[in-house]
Amino acid sequence: MKQQKIRGLHRDLGYFYIGLIISFAFSGILMNHRESWHPEKYTIETKSIEVKLPSEELISEKYAESLGKEFGIDDKIRRHSIKKGTFKISFENHDVEIDMASGKGEIVAFKKTPIISQAMKLHKNTSEWWIYYSDIFGISLILIAVTGALMIPYGKFTFKQRGWKLAIAGVVFPLLFLFLLS
Repeated sequence: MKQQKIRGLHRDLGYFYIGLIISFAFSGILMNHRESWHPEKYTIETKSIEVKLPSEELISEKYAESLGKEFGIDDKIRRHSIKKGTFKISFENHDVEIDMASGKGEIVAFKKTPIISQAMKLHKNTSEWWIYYSDIFGISLILIAVTGALMIPYGKFTFKQRGWKLAIAGVVFPLLFLFLLS
C-alpha cells in the first residue's frame, strides 16, 4: 500500500507540474544564453549615431533619459551603465551603445519575442503570489525526486543498491562547476 501511495504522489505531482517543468526548463536554457544572443527580443531596426558625450562623472540617469528623448526614444528607461569605455542605456524597446571616446554608437530597436519572452519572465517574476507558487513548486520538485527514488522497492535498481551513487554524482557535478567557475 505504501508503494502505491508513493507512486501515486509521484505520478500526480508529475502530471500537475509537467507544463511548469517544461516551461522552466525551456526558459532556463534560453536564460543561459542571454549574453550571447537575446532570445527574449528581436531586432527590428539598427541606427548609427554620433554624439558628444560629457565626462563620465556627469552622466546620470536623467542625462541618459534626456539623450534617449533627443534620439526619439519615448519608452521607459530601465538602466544605464559605463563599462570598458562604452556607455550603455537600456530602454523597454531600445538599446543604446555609445563609445565614450569617439561618441559613435548605435540604437537598436526591438520587439519582444512571443511566447519566449513570457516564458523567460517565469525566472524573473518577483510578484508575491508567484514567489509563493514557486516555493510550492520547489517543494513539489523535492517530493517528485524523493518519491522517484523510493518507487522501486527491491532489486538491483533500488536507491539503496544503485540510486545513491547517481544521486551523489548529481550533487557533486554541479558543485564542481560552482567551485571551478567562481
